[in-house]
Amino acid sequence: MAESKLFNAAANTKKLSGKVAIVTGGASGIGEATARLFADNGVLMVVIADIQDELGKRVAASIGQNKCSYVHCDVSKEDQVKSLVESTVLKYGRLDIMFSNAGIVTNSDQTVLDLDLSAFDNLFAINVRGMATCVKYAARAMVNDHVRGSIVCTASVAASKGMKRRTDYSMSKHAVLGLVKSASVQLGVHGIRVNCVSPFGVATPMTLQAYEKSVEEVESMYEENMSLKGVVLKARNVADAVLFLACDESGLVSGHDLVVDGGYLSH
Repeated sequence: MAESKLFNAAANTKKLSGKVAIVTGGASGIGEATARLFADNGVLMVVIADIQDELGKRVAASIGQNKCSYVHCDVSKEDQVKSLVESTVLKYGRLDIMFSNAGIVTNSDQTVLDLDLSAFDNLFAINVRGMATCVKYAARAMVNDHVRGSIVCTASVAASKGMKRRTDYSMSKHAVLGLVKSASVQLGVHGIRVNCVSPFGVATPMTLQAYEKSVEEVESMYEENMSLKGVVLKARNVADAVLFLACDESGLVSGHDLVVDGGYLSH
Protein backbone atom coordinates (compact mmCIF):
# COMPACT_ATOMS: atom_id res chain seq x y z
CA MET A 1 0.00 0.00 0.00
CA ALA A 2 2.79 2.44 0.94
CA GLU A 3 4.64 1.60 -2.28
CA SER A 4 1.44 2.22 -4.28
CA LYS A 5 1.00 5.63 -2.66
CA LEU A 6 4.57 6.56 -3.52
CA PHE A 7 3.99 5.53 -7.14
CA ASN A 8 0.82 7.60 -7.37
CA ALA A 9 2.59 10.60 -5.86
CA ALA A 10 5.36 10.32 -8.46
CA ALA A 11 2.80 10.02 -11.26
CA ASN A 12 1.02 13.14 -10.05
CA THR A 13 4.18 15.18 -10.50
CA LYS A 14 3.82 14.81 -14.28
CA LYS A 15 1.80 17.98 -14.64
CA LEU A 16 2.04 18.16 -18.44
CA SER A 17 1.46 14.53 -19.33
CA GLY A 18 0.55 14.19 -23.01
CA LYS A 19 0.87 17.91 -23.76
CA VAL A 20 2.67 19.47 -26.73
CA ALA A 21 4.48 22.73 -26.03
CA ILE A 22 6.50 25.37 -27.86
CA VAL A 23 9.12 27.44 -26.05
CA THR A 24 10.50 30.38 -27.99
CA GLY A 25 13.91 31.62 -26.94
CA GLY A 26 14.40 28.12 -25.60
CA ALA A 27 18.11 27.67 -26.31
CA SER A 28 19.29 29.42 -23.15
CA GLY A 29 18.28 31.25 -19.99
CA ILE A 30 14.66 31.14 -18.84
CA GLY A 31 13.55 29.38 -22.01
CA GLU A 32 16.03 26.54 -21.61
CA ALA A 33 15.16 26.10 -17.92
CA THR A 34 11.47 25.96 -18.81
CA ALA A 35 11.95 23.48 -21.65
CA ARG A 36 13.84 21.18 -19.28
CA LEU A 37 11.17 21.52 -16.60
CA PHE A 38 8.41 20.80 -19.12
CA ALA A 39 10.23 17.62 -20.17
CA ASP A 40 10.61 16.59 -16.53
CA ASN A 41 6.87 17.03 -16.09
CA GLY A 42 5.79 14.54 -18.72
CA VAL A 43 5.29 16.71 -21.78
CA LEU A 44 4.76 14.65 -24.93
CA MET A 45 7.00 17.02 -26.88
CA VAL A 46 8.56 20.41 -26.23
CA VAL A 47 9.68 22.27 -29.33
CA ILE A 48 12.51 24.71 -28.71
CA ALA A 49 12.47 27.66 -31.11
CA ASP A 50 15.42 30.03 -31.28
CA ILE A 51 17.95 31.61 -33.63
CA GLN A 52 20.92 30.10 -31.74
CA ASP A 53 20.97 26.97 -33.86
CA GLU A 54 23.96 25.06 -32.50
CA LEU A 55 23.08 25.84 -28.90
CA GLY A 56 19.42 24.97 -29.44
CA LYS A 57 20.29 21.65 -31.02
CA ARG A 58 22.59 20.79 -28.13
CA VAL A 59 19.92 21.61 -25.55
CA ALA A 60 17.32 19.55 -27.41
CA ALA A 61 19.71 16.61 -27.69
CA SER A 62 20.55 16.79 -23.98
CA ILE A 63 16.85 16.70 -23.09
CA GLY A 64 16.27 13.77 -25.45
CA GLN A 65 14.88 13.39 -28.97
CA ASN A 66 11.84 11.57 -27.62
CA LYS A 67 10.90 14.66 -25.58
CA CYS A 68 12.43 17.67 -27.32
CA SER A 69 13.12 19.02 -30.80
CA TYR A 70 14.66 22.20 -32.12
CA VAL A 71 13.37 24.55 -34.82
CA HIS A 72 15.07 27.70 -36.10
CA CYS A 73 12.68 30.61 -35.70
CA ASP A 74 13.20 34.36 -35.70
CA VAL A 75 10.02 35.59 -33.99
CA SER A 76 10.29 38.97 -35.74
CA LYS A 77 9.53 37.13 -39.00
CA GLU A 78 5.82 36.28 -39.19
CA ASP A 79 6.27 33.54 -41.77
CA GLN A 80 8.75 31.72 -39.52
CA VAL A 81 6.38 31.83 -36.54
CA LYS A 82 3.51 30.59 -38.70
CA SER A 83 5.68 27.74 -39.98
CA LEU A 84 6.82 26.89 -36.43
CA VAL A 85 3.26 26.46 -35.19
CA GLU A 86 2.01 24.66 -38.30
CA SER A 87 4.92 22.20 -38.34
CA THR A 88 4.45 21.47 -34.63
CA VAL A 89 0.76 20.66 -35.12
CA LEU A 90 1.52 18.60 -38.23
CA LYS A 91 4.19 16.50 -36.49
CA TYR A 92 2.66 16.09 -33.04
CA GLY A 93 -1.07 16.45 -33.68
CA ARG A 94 -1.83 19.50 -31.55
CA LEU A 95 -0.49 22.46 -29.62
CA ASP A 96 -1.43 22.74 -25.95
CA ILE A 97 1.09 25.26 -24.62
CA MET A 98 2.85 28.26 -26.11
CA PHE A 99 5.52 29.86 -23.94
CA SER A 100 6.25 33.04 -25.87
CA ASN A 101 9.52 33.89 -24.23
CA ALA A 102 11.86 35.17 -26.95
CA GLY A 103 12.98 38.73 -26.29
CA ILE A 104 16.03 40.92 -26.04
CA VAL A 105 17.56 43.44 -23.69
CA THR A 106 20.42 45.58 -24.91
CA ASN A 107 23.15 47.54 -23.17
CA SER A 108 21.51 50.73 -24.37
CA ASP A 109 20.68 53.31 -21.72
CA GLN A 110 18.04 55.01 -23.83
CA THR A 111 16.06 57.87 -22.33
CA VAL A 112 13.09 59.70 -23.82
CA LEU A 113 15.24 62.70 -24.69
CA ASP A 114 17.65 60.76 -26.90
CA LEU A 115 15.81 57.71 -28.22
CA ASP A 116 17.63 55.92 -31.01
CA LEU A 117 14.54 54.99 -33.01
CA SER A 118 16.39 52.46 -35.15
CA ALA A 119 17.37 50.49 -32.04
CA PHE A 120 13.87 51.10 -30.69
CA ASP A 121 12.29 49.55 -33.80
CA ASN A 122 14.57 46.51 -33.65
CA LEU A 123 13.73 45.86 -30.00
CA PHE A 124 9.99 46.25 -30.61
CA ALA A 125 10.15 43.92 -33.62
CA ILE A 126 11.20 41.12 -31.27
CA ASN A 127 9.75 42.00 -27.87
CA VAL A 128 6.35 43.23 -29.06
CA ARG A 129 5.67 42.27 -32.66
CA GLY A 130 7.26 38.85 -32.18
CA MET A 131 5.34 38.25 -28.98
CA ALA A 132 2.03 39.19 -30.61
CA THR A 133 2.77 36.98 -33.61
CA CYS A 134 3.43 33.96 -31.39
CA VAL A 135 0.18 34.53 -29.51
CA LYS A 136 -1.73 34.99 -32.78
CA TYR A 137 -0.65 31.73 -34.42
CA ALA A 138 -0.73 29.65 -31.24
CA ALA A 139 -4.26 30.84 -30.56
CA ARG A 140 -5.36 30.10 -34.13
CA ALA A 141 -4.04 26.54 -33.88
CA MET A 142 -5.77 26.00 -30.53
CA VAL A 143 -9.08 27.41 -31.77
CA ASN A 144 -8.97 25.36 -35.00
CA ASP A 145 -8.30 22.13 -33.09
CA HIS A 146 -10.65 22.94 -30.18
CA VAL A 147 -7.76 22.79 -27.71
CA ARG A 148 -8.30 24.46 -24.35
CA GLY A 149 -4.71 25.59 -24.32
CA SER A 150 -2.46 27.82 -22.25
CA ILE A 151 -0.42 30.73 -23.63
CA VAL A 152 2.24 32.23 -21.38
CA CYS A 153 4.28 35.32 -22.28
CA THR A 154 7.43 36.65 -20.69
CA ALA A 155 6.91 40.18 -19.46
CA SER A 156 9.01 41.83 -16.74
CA VAL A 157 8.84 43.86 -13.58
CA ALA A 158 9.57 46.68 -16.04
CA ALA A 159 5.94 46.32 -17.12
CA SER A 160 4.79 47.55 -13.71
CA LYS A 161 6.89 50.66 -13.13
CA GLY A 162 8.88 53.34 -14.88
CA MET A 163 12.62 53.15 -15.33
CA LYS A 164 15.38 55.74 -15.30
CA ARG A 165 16.84 54.22 -18.46
CA ARG A 166 16.14 51.50 -21.04
CA THR A 167 12.94 53.32 -21.97
CA ASP A 168 12.41 51.18 -25.07
CA TYR A 169 12.67 47.95 -23.06
CA SER A 170 10.24 49.21 -20.42
CA MET A 171 7.76 50.24 -23.11
CA SER A 172 8.02 46.85 -24.81
CA LYS A 173 7.18 44.97 -21.62
CA HIS A 174 4.23 47.26 -20.89
CA ALA A 175 3.02 46.28 -24.37
CA VAL A 176 3.33 42.58 -23.52
CA LEU A 177 1.14 43.10 -20.48
CA GLY A 178 -1.45 44.86 -22.64
CA LEU A 179 -1.35 42.00 -25.12
CA VAL A 180 -1.97 39.43 -22.39
CA LYS A 181 -4.86 41.39 -20.89
CA SER A 182 -6.58 41.78 -24.27
CA ALA A 183 -5.89 38.27 -25.54
CA SER A 184 -7.20 36.69 -22.34
CA VAL A 185 -10.51 38.50 -22.78
CA GLN A 186 -10.79 37.62 -26.46
CA LEU A 187 -9.75 33.97 -26.21
CA GLY A 188 -11.61 33.04 -23.05
CA VAL A 189 -14.67 32.09 -25.07
CA HIS A 190 -12.56 29.33 -26.64
CA GLY A 191 -11.34 28.07 -23.28
CA ILE A 192 -7.82 29.36 -23.94
CA ARG A 193 -5.98 30.91 -21.00
CA VAL A 194 -3.44 33.71 -21.54
CA ASN A 195 -1.10 34.85 -18.77
CA CYS A 196 2.36 36.29 -18.34
CA VAL A 197 5.24 35.90 -15.96
CA SER A 198 7.18 38.98 -14.86
CA PRO A 199 10.63 38.19 -13.49
CA PHE A 200 13.06 40.57 -11.90
CA GLY A 201 16.66 40.29 -13.07
CA VAL A 202 18.11 36.85 -13.73
CA ALA A 203 21.77 36.31 -14.62
CA THR A 204 21.11 34.76 -18.02
CA PRO A 205 23.64 34.84 -20.88
CA MET A 206 21.69 37.73 -22.40
CA THR A 207 21.72 39.90 -19.28
CA LEU A 208 25.38 39.14 -18.64
CA GLN A 209 26.17 40.37 -22.13
CA ALA A 210 24.00 43.47 -21.73
CA TYR A 211 25.66 44.48 -18.47
CA GLU A 212 29.11 43.16 -19.39
CA LYS A 213 29.45 41.70 -15.89
CA SER A 214 29.99 38.28 -14.31
CA VAL A 215 27.23 36.06 -12.91
CA GLU A 216 28.23 36.98 -9.36
CA GLU A 217 28.25 40.71 -10.12
CA VAL A 218 24.85 40.65 -11.79
CA GLU A 219 23.24 38.52 -9.07
CA SER A 220 24.65 40.77 -6.37
CA MET A 221 23.35 43.85 -8.18
CA TYR A 222 19.84 42.40 -8.38
CA GLU A 223 19.83 40.97 -4.85
CA GLU A 224 20.47 44.42 -3.39
CA ASN A 225 17.09 45.54 -4.74
CA MET A 226 15.06 42.59 -3.45
CA SER A 227 13.28 42.74 -0.11
CA LEU A 228 13.59 38.95 0.22
CA LYS A 229 17.12 38.35 1.42
CA GLY A 230 19.32 35.28 1.45
CA VAL A 231 18.15 34.09 -1.97
CA VAL A 232 19.13 34.68 -5.59
CA LEU A 233 16.61 34.66 -8.42
CA LYS A 234 17.46 31.91 -10.89
CA ALA A 235 16.02 30.91 -14.26
CA ARG A 236 14.53 27.80 -12.62
CA ASN A 237 12.44 29.99 -10.27
CA VAL A 238 10.85 31.66 -13.28
CA ALA A 239 10.39 28.29 -15.00
CA ASP A 240 8.47 27.06 -11.94
CA ALA A 241 6.04 29.95 -12.36
CA VAL A 242 5.64 29.22 -16.08
CA LEU A 243 4.93 25.55 -15.33
CA PHE A 244 2.18 26.58 -12.93
CA LEU A 245 0.56 28.83 -15.54
CA ALA A 246 0.91 26.16 -18.22
CA CYS A 247 -0.59 23.25 -16.28
CA ASP A 248 -4.09 22.46 -15.06
CA GLU A 249 -3.31 23.65 -11.53
CA SER A 250 -3.96 27.17 -12.82
CA GLY A 251 -7.07 26.12 -14.73
CA LEU A 252 -9.06 29.20 -13.63
CA VAL A 253 -6.20 31.69 -13.96
CA SER A 254 -6.28 33.92 -17.03
CA GLY A 255 -5.24 37.49 -17.73
CA HIS A 256 -2.84 37.33 -14.79
CA ASP A 257 0.66 38.77 -14.44
CA LEU A 258 2.60 36.44 -12.14
CA VAL A 259 5.47 38.43 -10.68
CA VAL A 260 8.63 36.53 -9.65
CA ASP A 261 10.82 39.23 -8.14
CA GLY A 262 11.86 38.42 -4.59
CA GLY A 263 9.86 41.40 -3.39
CA TYR A 264 11.48 43.93 -5.73
CA LEU A 265 8.24 45.74 -6.62
CA SER A 266 7.26 46.04 -2.95
CA HIS A 267 10.75 47.09 -1.82
